[in-house]
Amino acid sequence: MVSTLGPIRQTYARKEDFPPIAHAYRRLSEVIREAGLLRRSPLFYLATGILIALGFGGAITGFILLGDSWFQLVIAAVCGILFTQVAFLAHEAGHRQILSGGPKNDRLARVLAAFVGMSYSWWDAKHSRHHANPNRVSKDPDIDVDTISFLDEDAAKARGIQRLITRKQGWLFFPLLTFEGLNLYFQSIRYLFSRGPVKARWAELAIITARFVLVLTPVFVFLPPGMAFAFCGVMFAVFGVYMGASFAPNHKGMPIIAPEERLDFFTKQVRTSRNIRGGWWATILMGGLNYQIEHHLFPSMARPHLAKTREIVMEFCATNDVPYTETSLWKSYGIVIAYLNRVGLAARDPFECPMVAEFRRA
Repeated sequence: MVSTLGPIRQTYARKEDFPPIAHAYRRLSEVIREAGLLRRSPLFYLATGILIALGFGGAITGFILLGDSWFQLVIAAVCGILFTQVAFLAHEAGHRQILSGGPKNDRLARVLAAFVGMSYSWWDAKHSRHHANPNRVSKDPDIDVDTISFLDEDAAKARGIQRLITRKQGWLFFPLLTFEGLNLYFQSIRYLFSRGPVKARWAELAIITARFVLVLTPVFVFLPPGMAFAFCGVMFAVFGVYMGASFAPNHKGMPIIAPEERLDFFTKQVRTSRNIRGGWWATILMGGLNYQIEHHLFPSMARPHLAKTREIVMEFCATNDVPYTETSLWKSYGIVIAYLNRVGLAARDPFECPMVAEFRRA
């Protein structure tokens, strides 16, 4: 509903909008466990790791052979893609999908995340809160304002340059993602230097520092300064866009849960998540994040089992009359852009006539 004066008001999904499903998750879990879909898949992750390592080997070889050439920007883009694939593995290790023991997965996730240039401790604290309360106001850090506003009240508070960005944030979303890689690095470093207790603070700082030295030194030693900066710019931009484009379709534009609501686990996970169609290619492209509903219901499930689990969950939702949201990758981006633009309306001049604003957008 749009007010004639002032920003639009966020419409929150409340408990009465979601009929309760007693013991739904317990029954579904029993079926999934009996089907053997919670077992580990070590060979899959070993093969994936080897392929990524070969990819880096090819990129390094190409870097050496090309020398002083602007074709190096292709190598930079490839590196951005490969680092994102490593980030997917870090995400899965953090959810204890890869190895058998929790501490082993944590150590692997910490090394992989640092290899990407990110702090696992920062990501784990943030991502765990997201999984516990997806799209819940004041509980899910993924809908907190950070340049982009995901809630009307945050958009209405925007001032200065941020206000200008917020008003067109849907159209600016993908251009802004080119800086997301740098933002992830900044947030990680800031967290590691924060005053509070941080697990493995110095180990992560040491690995991240070594990572940037190993990655950036050859670039600035063997390439001219302008080309070296362009190489880094492309690598960081591709990494940021790829990461953002993989995570954004999963929840943005789905129901926002009011802060005071208390929903059962099954309801809040299914109704706030969106799957992406595409099968095996989407799974490779998005690191399994295309099966977001199944991932949120069974966070420790290995990537190869998500497709089969999807069939079971879809049938379960149909039987229990629970909406199961799935769309194409391109339509999901359209939904995200439209949603962000709608939220951005709250950053308009509070005395601007909505009818005039509508004609301006037409």
